[in-house]
Amino acid sequence: MNLTSSHPFWSVANGLPANYPSLQRNVSCDAVVIGGGITGALVAVHLVEAGVKTLLLDKRDIGTGSTSASTALLQYEIDVPLRELIEKVGPVAATRSYQLCRGAIGKLERLAARLKIDCSFKRKPSLFLARHQREIPELREEFKLRRKMGIELEFFDAPAVRARFPFSRSAALFSKDGGQVDPHRLTHGLLAAGRRKGLEVYDRTKMVNLEETRRGVRVTTHNGCQITARRAVIAAGFESKALLNIEAGTLKSTYALISEPLPAISGWYQQCLMWDSGTPYLYLRTTTEGRVIVGGEDENFVNAKRRDALISQKTRTLAKKFGRLFPDLPLEVAYAWAGTFGETKDGLAYIGVHPRFPHAYFALGYGGNGITFSLIAAEIIRDYFLGRTNRDAHLFRFGR
Repeated sequence: MNLTSSHPFWSVANGLPANYPSLQRNVSCDAVVIGGGITGALVAVHLVEAGVKTLLLDKRDIGTGSTSASTALLQYEIDVPLRELIEKVGPVAATRSYQLCRGAIGKLERLAARLKIDCSFKRKPSLFLARHQREIPELREEFKLRRKMGIELEFFDAPAVRARFPFSRSAALFSKDGGQVDPHRLTHGLLAAGRRKGLEVYDRTKMVNLEETRRGVRVTTHNGCQITARRAVIAAGFESKALLNIEAGTLKSTYALISEPLPAISGWYQQCLMWDSGTPYLYLRTTTEGRVIVGGEDENFVNAKRRDALISQKTRTLAKKFGRLFPDLPLEVAYAWAGTFGETKDGLAYIGVHPRFPHAYFALGYGGNGITFSLIAAEIIRDYFLGRTNRDAHLFRFGR
């Protein structure tokens, strides 16, 4: 599947931070990770740091799938509001899911710092905007539920929004816990750290067959090489649907743009992450270089050709929406792109073993905050390998 259009900003701006070979021999290992994006990189680093002999494989250049198209807003909020998630999975599971996503942001920050990865990680607050007056009661309920579980946030009424921004909205939630990152540089930084500890990384090597054996798995590549391993980890994102042949999630097309650097960004309170309650929702962030990223205009994925044909139209719409919020900021589009992502009914990722593949673990970080889900998946899968009980694994299991 073609996951992105041809010019996502991160891979264009960063080029190829490292060269990786293609696999040209048979090899054995404890764990073979399929997928060289941010999810695969996080899983691989957690495994190799735990002493697991690990090999990572990607059919593309590393980090040029969905990772290169991510706008990389790091939020604890998932696509389903807490009040709705409680109705779907119960209060205990819903609260714990939000807590895990919140904790994942801090863990990503500490991991990047410990491994000395230059990936523009920055802590940022997050603003969730109501689009309509009728949403105020729901937002107040959401505010109370999150405060009850210990999340630090503020409720902004219309005057509070107007005092901090050059636009008007009826209400908003302002959360202290959030962040942003360059996902492409983070991926390559994680793999560089992993290689120093013995991780083997191969790109431009396509898996054509995954076979269960008595003691593990056997992966066959497009050029006939074989990898035997105790376990496979499928971190191929939305392309994993072809392997599972089930409706694990619904595919969507999303669109994004990044501006040329602005001389100054004024009227944007703390340059917070921003998103709204629309369907589809609009989301915004800034970068350390003074650029603005705007994303949204999601629609059901049909095929890559239709998705990419809409980039110009969607870019104009996103630019207009930004202009309504910040009329005094001169937005000049530098790059625009499209990507494919997935949604689940409850907004939660799928992590763990699928009945069809007892010797494989899946790390499918579906949803708007796939990077935080990827960190959670890395910890759960590491614990599986080490024989540890992970009390949170059941939250993301298949068949839940």
